[in-house]
Amino acid sequence: MTTTTSTTAATPTRTELGAERAFLLLRTVFTIAPIAFGLDKFAEVLTDHWEGYLAPWVNDIVPGSAHQAMLAVGVVEIIAGIAVAVVPRYGALLVAGWLAGIIVNLVSIGDFYDIALRDFGLLVAALALAVLAATRGKPATSA
Repeated sequence: MTTTTSTTAATPTRTELGAERAFLLLRTVFTIAPIAFGLDKFAEVLTDHWEGYLAPWVNDIVPGSAHQAMLAVGVVEIIAGIAVAVVPRYGALLVAGWLAGIIVNLVSIGDFYDIALRDFGLLVAALALAVLAATRGKPATSA
């Protein structure tokens, strides 16, 4: 008596491999970038005027100075990057929400539209990471 074993269930498809690669790329960038930007709020290597990106109305509602607010922003960004590394499904949503707040802040300044547009692209990529993370390892359903 001969039995045949199907390996197709255990062999990932090209689409599954592509999705896994996209997941790993997005997870890597959304771990490293927020942490790097967060640390730079303290080191001021990328720019020495982070406070210039803070809308006056935001500065008016947060306690302390604009510099202190940007240090708090740095802490949140570091936490968001760590969250993506540990729990990408929810960390990616945290990053997307944070980026939405940054976009509103930048647009409300009436300047920095180029950075706001870039951050919109990053927001969409963070949402894509959340979708990939939510479906990762789950079998595809047939329609």
